[in-house]
Amino acid sequence: MTGTSGEQRGQATVELALLLPLVLLLTLSVVQVGLVVHAQVRTTHAAREAARVVAVTHDPAAAEQAAIAAAGLDPARVEVEVEGAIVTGGMVTVRVRYRAPTTVPMIGAMVDDVALVAEVTMRLE
Repeated sequence: MTGTSGEQRGQATVELALLLPLVLLLTLSVVQVGLVVHAQVRTTHAAREAARVVAVTHDPAAAEQAAIAAAGLDPARVEVEVEGAIVTGGMVTVRVRYRAPTTVPMIGAMVDDVALVAEVTMRLE
C-alpha cells in the first residue's frame, strides 16, 4: 500500500513538470495580449487628441506632437497622418499608426511587433 501512494505522488510531480512550461507560456501570452490591448487604447486616445488639436488650431503640424504627448507613446514608433480640407466647418481625419512592441519574455521572441491603427474624424471649429 505504501508503494502505491509513493508512485502516485511521483506521477503528480512528473505531470506538473510536464504541464508547467505550457501553463507559463499561456500566462505570458495573456500578459502580452493585455499589453497590446493597452497600447491600442492609448493609440485611440492619441488619435482623438490629435484630431481635437487640428479641429481647434487648424494646424496639421501640431497633430503629431499632440498625439505623442497625450498618450505617452514612443515617438519612434508613431506615425500620424492628417487628411481633409483645413477650413472652418470642414472635416478632418487623423490616422495614428503605432507599432506596439512585444516585450514579454519568450513571447516577444516568437511574435513580431503588432501594428495598431486608430482613425478619428472631426469637424473643424
